[in-house]
Amino acid sequence: MNKQRILTGDRPTGKLHLGHYVGSIANRLRLQDEYECFFIIADLHMLTTKQTKQDIAEAPQNIRDLVLDQLAAGIDPNKVTFYVQSAVKEIYQLNLIFEMLVTVPRLSRLPSIKEMARAARLEEEQIPFGLLGYPVLQAGDILLPRAHLVPVGKDNEAHVEITREIARRFNHLYGEVFPIPEVLVPDVGTLPGTDGQAKMSKSLNNAIFLSDDAATVEQKVRSMYTDPNRIRADIPGRVEGNPVFIYHDIFNPNKEEVEDLKTRYRQGRVGDVEVKRKLAAAINAFLDPIRERRRQYESQPGFVEDVILTGNRRMRAVARETIAMVEDAMGLTYFRD
Repeated sequence: MNKQRILTGDRPTGKLHLGHYVGSIANRLRLQDEYECFFIIADLHMLTTKQTKQDIAEAPQNIRDLVLDQLAAGIDPNKVTFYVQSAVKEIYQLNLIFEMLVTVPRLSRLPSIKEMARAARLEEEQIPFGLLGYPVLQAGDILLPRAHLVPVGKDNEAHVEITREIARRFNHLYGEVFPIPEVLVPDVGTLPGTDGQAKMSKSLNNAIFLSDDAATVEQKVRSMYTDPNRIRADIPGRVEGNPVFIYHDIFNPNKEEVEDLKTRYRQGRVGDVEVKRKLAAAINAFLDPIRERRRQYESQPGFVEDVILTGNRRMRAVARETIAMVEDAMGLTYFRD
């Protein structure tokens, strides 16, 4: 029996960090054995807010880093298809067709569009058409491989609903071509940054990267935000909401040690130095197998590039099949050589 398909992916904006692991990669590791997985590297989406030639020039290295980080984390290149969005030209064609099936008011009601514009520091009159149409291009990403399931964060759930509406409208007008994709929102919280901010982010300089070495991890953990009201080790501290203990709960498999630290922290019988030292050790133990896989892949020149090019070829074959189905359903087959 054929496996159902998944479409998920990332914009190539740099190396992945522990927040990415918690929010998406851990889920991908589970799903790669259950589904036929397509992992898009969404460089065209990058153009909605990053449009300079320098931004584009940085994309190839960012793409290599993005794929290498996932391979090092345990994603099996024989089980998933990594591909670069702009290398699959059929996406442009499907995007154009889908633009005819959704209204401007429907897209304008999405709060995420304005949020993305604010994040990019764009005034309303500066918002490009492509940013307004971001969910339409995303619908093309999802439906080009005819995906059945889309793992996304809570902030992208409304975008997938646009995809579902477009798929239903196309099928209603022209015949059943596309599955109506389901949303999978992982039941995980957001990993806070090392500075106590609500979210770990490269741009906020509060991230521990999957590619960080042991010394860098130790340095970042030593500087982590804890309980600001605890100025001495003998003062009882707050565990709930404390980033150091949030990390312990996720990355320290020694639950007995974690509970002991929490108890002593609440009682004022342990200092931040010991708590952070044990956290750094736990995170480094977690990252050690990732570092080893990274070394293995980096020892094979051209391996990552070959994974990407192989994925591009595979996705192009699937895309051609989808576009042929679309054209046949619509009757766009006249005057062809």
